[in-house]
Amino acid sequence: MKSNIYLDANPYEVRVAVVEDDSLAELYVERKGSERIVGNIYKGVVKNVLPGMQAAFVDIGIERNAFLYAGDISVDAVDEELPEVDEKAKCVPDIRKLVKVGQSIMVQVLKEPFGTKGARVTTNITLPGYKVVLLPKASYVGISRKIEEEEERTRLKTILEEIRPQGRGVIARTSAMGASREELCEQIQSQMDIYRDIHTIYDSCKAPKLIHSEENIYYRTVRDAFSSDIDGFYISSREAYDYVTSLVTAMNPSLLSRVKFFDAHYDMFEYHGLEARIDKALARRVWLKSGGYLVFDSAEALTVIDVNTGKFVGTNSLQDTILKTNMEAAEEIARQIRLRDISGIIVVDFIDMEDPCNRQKILEVLREAVKRDRTRTIILGITDLGIVELTRKKTKQSLATVFYAPCPYCEGEGTILSAESMAMKARKEVYHRFYRDGYKNVVIMAHPAVCMEINAKMKKGAELISCPAGHRVFLQQNGNMHIEHMEVEGVLNPQDAINMGAQPLCVKE
Repeated sequence: MKSNIYLDANPYEVRVAVVEDDSLAELYVERKGSERIVGNIYKGVVKNVLPGMQAAFVDIGIERNAFLYAGDISVDAVDEELPEVDEKAKCVPDIRKLVKVGQSIMVQVLKEPFGTKGARVTTNITLPGYKVVLLPKASYVGISRKIEEEEERTRLKTILEEIRPQGRGVIARTSAMGASREELCEQIQSQMDIYRDIHTIYDSCKAPKLIHSEENIYYRTVRDAFSSDIDGFYISSREAYDYVTSLVTAMNPSLLSRVKFFDAHYDMFEYHGLEARIDKALARRVWLKSGGYLVFDSAEALTVIDVNTGKFVGTNSLQDTILKTNMEAAEEIARQIRLRDISGIIVVDFIDMEDPCNRQKILEVLREAVKRDRTRTIILGITDLGIVELTRKKTKQSLATVFYAPCPYCEGEGTILSAESMAMKARKEVYHRFYRDGYKNVVIMAHPAVCMEINAKMKKGAELISCPAGHRVFLQQNGNMHIEHMEVEGVLNPQDAINMGAQPLCVKE
């Protein structure tokens, strides 16, 4: 599989695109002034303890207090004399035994603040390096699930068990494959030095205080995405190119020849067709090659993905057509979830399949497809109706949240009142002016679509508005008005309405 990374940088924004087999697989965007805080470590102070939620709120020095769940607290982070976690019962002590109001505590951000919710934090600190992740509060060795060769897994585990600091945990990342004992030891020592520096700052500063920042987008891209599987790493900015080459030289010099400067006077993303692919990644509807399509709808609690056959009619039986569409959809859904960075609860409504074996085939395709995603995704199963439930770990904002803001007209609801509904509203307002306010001449100022709806109903002979004797209604179009905004005003005489540019409306008396 051919894979490339494209990094486009300017003073206001950095964008990183990962392309696999000519398909946009991942997109990261970081804008000046809105840098992410996931991975940051703070000295916080406990502000509230909520036994009913088994959680606490911690002031870490940002706009909203962070949320700390009892299960995210390591005992040694607060007091060595507290009762230990009961591993067999898989429960934790009462939150009131773990933290107290006013207490200082070291926490790391797990999830970005979103909407009205503050950041989620943990005391289980992790310090990722290029080859290993240091877990100062754990005491075990883990191996990346992407390292599949059993012999290599055993080799790495043996080495790491021997060299890890006492009482500390380590995880071998995918890039640790083939690494020597010396390389792994050097990486762990480097991460331990960082942790000691963090503790030194923690002991000497006053809470709330940021004591360690997660690395910038350039460093994270090299650390997390740039591996031997990548054929080329293209960078549009000379300054960014120089910085990235220095990082690659330090982390994995064998890949340095794959880092290339895009020396051109035109937009790199446009040149490689990435802008059009980003637009498609933000669309509600995604077409499949067969002619079927997916529809993505997001609510506050979950994301729903609907699978449809669309233009695909197949050549054999209906069940074959459905199976082919669903299997193609499963592959594309895994890719879209990763690209759009959709997280939390995800519900997929596949086209209904009668054969249970076909339903299992869909699950197998989906499980295999999500393995390419670095973010953990759990597939919970499929129902007789073809409904699949997934959960995907949330760490940052989705792509749609980065690029879009809630609509100021519908306030993010996604719907507005129809022209017909506004016409009915105009009718009520006209009668208010006639009978409540005592006017004989009324002007309706509205969006052209609403005016057309009112005129259309009057021409059909419907009694949308009936005027008492001597009363008149005038209609004035205003293309600058929102369709849900309307002004219905009374005027003293008909000439005042005409002077406003309003036209008489033919009404039944």
